[in-house]
Amino acid sequence: MIEDHTTSEQRPAAGDSFWPEHRGKIAALGFWLLLVGGYSWYAWRHGLGPVEAVQALADLFRSPAGPLIYLAAYALRPLLFFPATVITIAAGSLYGPVRGVFIVILASNLSAMIAYGVGRYFGEGLLEGSGAARQIVERYTRPLRRNSLETVLIMRLIFLPYDLVNYLCGFLRIDWRAFLLATIIGSIPGTIAFVLFGASIDISEGIDRPALDPTTLAASVLLVGVSLALSRYFRRREQKAGRAAAGANHD
Repeated sequence: MIEDHTTSEQRPAAGDSFWPEHRGKIAALGFWLLLVGGYSWYAWRHGLGPVEAVQALADLFRSPAGPLIYLAAYALRPLLFFPATVITIAAGSLYGPVRGVFIVILASNLSAMIAYGVGRYFGEGLLEGSGAARQIVERYTRPLRRNSLETVLIMRLIFLPYDLVNYLCGFLRIDWRAFLLATIIGSIPGTIAFVLFGASIDISEGIDRPALDPTTLAASVLLVGVSLALSRYFRRREQKAGRAAAGANHD
């Protein structure tokens, strides 16, 4: 038997190895917090809420390069925790229902993958090992990893916070192909609904005197109902599959 003559003083403590190993992530997190804090301070100093911020950028979004600027703004939006709903609704008002849907589908999936990548970067290495924290996380994330496509699809269809789902799936290292496919499919009803809602608001007479298009608004509300109905269907199917798998294991 080989004896370990390494003393406790010679062995690196867990805390001592954590900082060098995650130094890059800590620096990136610090920069990110400074970015969010700086934007929050600027918005507070100038009285800019999400709606006011979009209004301030409206002229840029309407310019010849507007769609590209919109894509860039939407893609970087999750880094500032800027709400997706506001800028999605704005696309309907700025670009109309058809063009707006096309632009938002591209922008929202790009932003989803950026947030997913950020979550994956910060989550790498943090859930490794066999500690109690790892076991607790595994217990709750096992269904998500086993049925990634359907679980993410359901989360999209029931309108769970968009960026929270993106960061969480990346942090838990959900398969990116299943995540992207579920995001593309599951976000379509909500995207169309919110863009149509924006398109139903006519602000040509001024932002303080908007006019509503009842037909477009009704279509928006209908699509929200369709999305929730689809989520219920997939949830029941997933629960049924889970019960069948549990029954097979008992047999």
